Amino acid sequence: MQLGLIGLGKMGGNMRERIRRAGHTVIGYDRNPEVSDVASLAELVDKLEGPRVVWVMVPAGGPTQSVVDELGDLLSPGDTVVDGGNSRWTDDEKHAAELADKGIGFVDAGVSGGVWGLKNGYALMVGGDAEHVAKVQPVFDALKPEGDFGFVHAGKVGAGHFAKMVHNGIEYAMMQAYAEGWELLEKVDSVTDVREVFRSWQEGTVIRSWLLDLAVNALDDDEHLDKLRGYAEDSGEGRWTVEAAIDNAVPLPAITASLFARFASRQDDSPQMKMIAALRNQFGGHAVESK
Repeated sequence: MQLGLIGLGKMGGNMRERIRRAGHTVIGYDRNPEVSDVASLAELVDKLEGPRVVWVMVPAGGPTQSVVDELGDLLSPGDTVVDGGNSRWTDDEKHAAELADKGIGFVDAGVSGGVWGLKNGYALMVGGDAEHVAKVQPVFDALKPEGDFGFVHAGKVGAGHFAKMVHNGIEYAMMQAYAEGWELLEKVDSVTDVREVFRSWQEGTVIRSWLLDLAVNALDDDEHLDKLRGYAEDSGEGRWTVEAAIDNAVPLPAITASLFARFASRQDDSPQMKMIAALRNQFGGHAVESK
């Protein structure tokens, strides 16, 4: 099938390549002309045969709203827009309603996989009407990992991004637990090789995970994380998770504490946040701050 893809950064560029490897045609647009296939959104739409599917992969908030507004004027009834960025689920409901007034379908897709997605595939959490999801299914099949798992039609519009938001909240808490354990091991005199302790956990333990593997990768690169400053950003989804928990009276003590720990990292050079920063760099290519 044909796909228009808007936003060719770290995620979008690799997604374009993976979809093409599956035999589909992808026409990509980015503000950077060096990576863009076309010069404008109008040209992208013109090159696609109807009914069109256009995937938006730009930052949440204003940038996504601007692209959705422009696509609403360029696309035709029967076309479908997919928001694969990290939009808030309430924005999805707004965008779906705006596009529905013009006969255009809308699907929200939470995407996880970071810089490893090109090789390993992307986990996809999707929201929207079944008829609109079906139009995009060949692309979802191309992006997902091999096997039975890695894709879910989570529910109606907004469900995909809500599921991805909760996924990221859990990720916050898991990284925080590894970071706290690492700091405690580093602190005591009796443990002389913390990196190998972490490595030993990779097989046969109940806490083995891909995040643990990435922690070992980070420690192999910098055994005591001396090169990093203990500072970690939050993407916004951690905050939204905590806000949703408050709205729904659901207790999230571990996720909330992990979010607050990141806030604390901006006040002092936190040893725990060195590990958080290292893990975010490992799985997502996020920037780290050096001393």
